[in-house]
Amino acid sequence: MRHFGHIPAAVRADLFHREPAVFDADSPAPVLAAALGATLYSPATRPRLADDVCKQARRGVVSMVLCLEDSIADGDVEAAEANLVSQLTDLAGRGVQTPLLFVRVREPAQLPDLVHRLGDAVRLLSGFVLPKFTEERGVPFLEALTAAEAACGRRLFAMPVLESPELLHLETRTETLAGIARTVDKYRDRVLALRLGVTDFCSAYGLRRAPDMTAYDVQIVASVIGDVVNALGRSDGTGFTITGPVWEYFRVQERMFKPQLRRSPFLEGQAEELRTALIEHDLDGLLREIGLDRANGLQGKTCIHPSHVLPVHALSVVSHEEYSDARDILQPERDGGGVMRSAYTNKMNEVKPHRAWAERTLLRAEAFGVAREDVGFVELLAAGLAGLQE
Repeated sequence: MRHFGHIPAAVRADLFHREPAVFDADSPAPVLAAALGATLYSPATRPRLADDVCKQARRGVVSMVLCLEDSIADGDVEAAEANLVSQLTDLAGRGVQTPLLFVRVREPAQLPDLVHRLGDAVRLLSGFVLPKFTEERGVPFLEALTAAEAACGRRLFAMPVLESPELLHLETRTETLAGIARTVDKYRDRVLALRLGVTDFCSAYGLRRAPDMTAYDVQIVASVIGDVVNALGRSDGTGFTITGPVWEYFRVQERMFKPQLRRSPFLEGQAEELRTALIEHDLDGLLREIGLDRANGLQGKTCIHPSHVLPVHALSVVSHEEYSDARDILQPERDGGGVMRSAYTNKMNEVKPHRAWAERTLLRAEAFGVAREDVGFVELLAAGLAGLQE
């Protein structure tokens, strides 16, 4: 699979200075962590779950979470598990390319049980999402993951969700973070990424951000994000990929844009119309939050609606200017440090302070590609929308 793989190769060649790389479930963990992009959640109760997975794969989704936790009622867990096993077994028999698939569970015992019940279909799974993760809750989950991995003989990753009240509350935050750090460090090879559960954070105080506000406008949430990145997102080799929080609003639909996409995948003179449509249909807040995610050290995003996927991916593409700066900074002759004017002559690049940023940027470029000089977000989004397959 590859990002923007759902659009024609000729269009992709016109968009990218360097196209996104091909990867699969067996690629190295750093590649997969960078490539997660917009991770689309779906309740495991959906009666046509296998068809849904195939449809989203055709539409550019590269990672999905099939949820047995908060998205379904407590009384539906048993039926959801049975449906999940049945649908994944069906999907495994189709022999089609799927996104990276993860199952969000409730309890540790579900991991080995589901692996056993899936049988050969477990080959479709890349791992499990572990809810309300703390040291106390996390250790049993990761021990269960280790046992499940040994039983099926397949690499399985964990994506812990940081969303517990202990992490939010000021008096317990420091020790909770320290415990999480101890736990994920011990199981480092199995932790693909850490996910932020901002909806649970807001719930603890009866809050809900409006569509014109980002998570960073809610100060109590912003403070937790900052502390999580501080403790767990460092670039010194001890950190992990931390993904952006969910955006809850999804009034926008692709069909709203289709009249603007009929003439050209690049929109030609219609770019300003699409910009206006994005703002008018509640995507402005999402776009601002994605930018703030990256500025605060987060990569990718949890998504609950397909209309969020392409904006996340389009904003993840590395600009030609970013790529130029990163390449200049990482030239071997610059290993001793120093400072230089950027090739775009609009900034100074300091080799030592900017090295970690440059390395992260090139990893993102591998996953999402590098845009041509004259290609920006609107062109990438328009081409992605035009390439959607029903």
